[in-house]
Amino acid sequence: MGDESSTGQSAWDRIDTTIPHSARVWNYLLGGKDNFAPDREAGELLLRTFPDFAEVARLQREFLIRAVTFLVQEVGIRQFLDIGTGLPTANNIHQVAQAIAPETRVVYVDNDPIVLVHARALLTSTEPGVTAYIDADVRDPELILEGAAKTLDLNEPIGLVMLSIAGQLPDEDDPWGVVSRLMSALPSGSHLVLSDGTDTNPALVEAVGAYNKSAANGYHLRGPERIGAFFEGLDLVEPGVVPTPEWRRPSDAWDEPRKVVSAVCGIARKP
Repeated sequence: MGDESSTGQSAWDRIDTTIPHSARVWNYLLGGKDNFAPDREAGELLLRTFPDFAEVARLQREFLIRAVTFLVQEVGIRQFLDIGTGLPTANNIHQVAQAIAPETRVVYVDNDPIVLVHARALLTSTEPGVTAYIDADVRDPELILEGAAKTLDLNEPIGLVMLSIAGQLPDEDDPWGVVSRLMSALPSGSHLVLSDGTDTNPALVEAVGAYNKSAANGYHLRGPERIGAFFEGLDLVEPGVVPTPEWRRPSDAWDEPRKVVSAVCGIARKP
């Protein structure tokens, strides 16, 4: 796979190291090394204003693992479409899913050029499973679906994963319509996995507001009810839309997360 976008421009040429980008800031918060000084500065700003931000990142990764495990083990999903993938880290979707069902097929989608550069790490797969990567913006669901159809069977159930990506779209971009368009193209039995930051924590609101002043793309916190609206028309899986650390957290989990309500999540099935 070449490190070029759909425009033919080199991914390296598209990387702007002078301003923070969400994928690189998230990478820094998770303890990664694929970030630059502005990303680290933005990450430290977030941590100074909202010290639990690194914990939020960790809890979202744990939710992703639980969600994928649930869909593969209990529902029987064997295809995933992950939009807003971010930089590769431990326990990527294909690693979690294919450890249970090696035949699982996964398509990753992102439009951050540095993610494109590192996409080869997402394209390692067990046999007979398959992984693929699409360089596309979430605002272009048609392009995403067209690309996904080259790897996934759109007539069979798919797990659509959207973690902290709807919040990157302002209201005027109609993120609810984007999610609805993607789900409308998927068959019955498909599931939406979605999590986003809430506007219920004053410290988080302040931190994100400061981050947005210098970031390449801002983040838009919303109330839990508005995030819950992404699941309209779908059948919510128990326990519904809840704070991220509470979604089917194992009763014997050894570490108890701090009670920081900063993001909610849910999984819902398309009838």
